[in-house]
Amino acid sequence: MSSASPATCPCGLDTPYVACCGRWHGGVPAPTAEALMRSRYTAYVLGLEDYLLATWHVSTRPAALGLASQSPRPTWLGLTVKRHESPSPDTAIVAFVARLRMGGGSAERMHETSRFVRDDGRWFYVDGDLGA
Repeated sequence: MSSASPATCPCGLDTPYVACCGRWHGGVPAPTAEALMRSRYTAYVLGLEDYLLATWHVSTRPAALGLASQSPRPTWLGLTVKRHESPSPDTAIVAFVARLRMGGGSAERMHETSRFVRDDGRWFYVDGDLGA
């Protein structure tokens, strides 16, 4: 992560980073699955691999993501949340579109429907279906 935090949060809400995803990155539990998903997108933008792994459910968490060694590194262009639903108090689904550019290539859209679970009062990313 760069030493300076962005003024406006990259997650798509018109809110200062410190009052938005910066809180969740600082250790406050995200109150909803959508807030967690937005904070995870922002963590990808900022290269916060430790945060991404810490918010990934232990049942599906990879050992590492290798963000620092990724080449070319994506340039994240924006996030749009399409749907957020909670089938039960401790499960949620968030569908979103993330826009990115790999290297000098053209912009791409990544569509994902992500599943989340709440364990011991904290939301965790479980997995997702791309293109959904």
